[in-house]
Amino acid sequence: MLKKLALFLLVFPFSPLSHAQEIVDTLYTSHGTVLLYENKTWQYLEDIKFDGVMNDHLHCMVADHPDLLGFKQPWNTDITFTSGRSNDISQMKDTLWMCVLKDIDDEFVIPVKGIVTSRYGYRGRRHHNGIDLDLETGDTVVAAWSGKVRYAKFNDGGFGNLVIIRHENGLETFYAHLSKLMVGPNQTVKAGEPIGLGGNTGRSFGSHLHFEVRFYDLPMNPEEVIDFNIKACKDENLFVHRGLFRPGAKPSSESINQSPANSVAAPLAAKTTSSTNKYYKVRSGDTLSSIAAKNRTTVSRLCQLNGIRQTTILQVGRNLRVR
Repeated sequence: MLKKLALFLLVFPFSPLSHAQEIVDTLYTSHGTVLLYENKTWQYLEDIKFDGVMNDHLHCMVADHPDLLGFKQPWNTDITFTSGRSNDISQMKDTLWMCVLKDIDDEFVIPVKGIVTSRYGYRGRRHHNGIDLDLETGDTVVAAWSGKVRYAKFNDGGFGNLVIIRHENGLETFYAHLSKLMVGPNQTVKAGEPIGLGGNTGRSFGSHLHFEVRFYDLPMNPEEVIDFNIKACKDENLFVHRGLFRPGAKPSSESINQSPANSVAAPLAAKTTSSTNKYYKVRSGDTLSSIAAKNRTTVSRLCQLNGIRQTTILQVGRNLRVR
């Protein structure tokens, strides 16, 4: 049976089901139950019921947030944007905290090492929802964070060959204009794992990677979370507020010094962190119990606020939310 599966996946390595077909065989593997269809596509049985939630903690916070009622992010491998027009961030008055790196084992890898050739913002009358990174056709493009591939095919809306990955931190990343796809929908990938080869497909004028970071289908400036100069995450924490999603919004680290008249992001973030949320920076020797005692809270509450487990190893210098 395993030889049969290996041979099938060798011939059709990334051929998940896109349309209903008759099941011709079922294979049981250590990774799950594989359904083989008459048109030589395949699918894990477990993927059929997958609801798309990669981060239960963030999903619960969004569902309970009074300004985000009706927000949705279903799992659909056939369309680029899954929420339609239901996610209206303009109604958000408060700030939501999320962790870009959920745990000490999480990792970020720059998708491609080329320089930035075009930033997030307006291009004439059109808005550029991502950031462009230079590359040569055929250069390897890798996953920024670990996650699950939601979309991997040619997109006729201008993206060309496009891979979309939904990550365990709750974000989605777009990798566009690829010359070759190396992954398929519902495939699990690790940070730094190859997902395609760079190219010039779709609405593109020269080889480059168009890279986007989205929160519930809403594009944000990738430089809000990534420093493309040192090719690393800026911070493990991200404060989500409506200012992040303004067309042409500068990263909060730049707009924090602007006057309130010119900045929405800075006042919202500052107001929430100072008056509502409280954080504690982990020091050598700290434990969840000692941190809870110092801040008059409980270990369970710390785990709930930070999306961690009681067995999570604390990294020195990490900021933990305690209120």
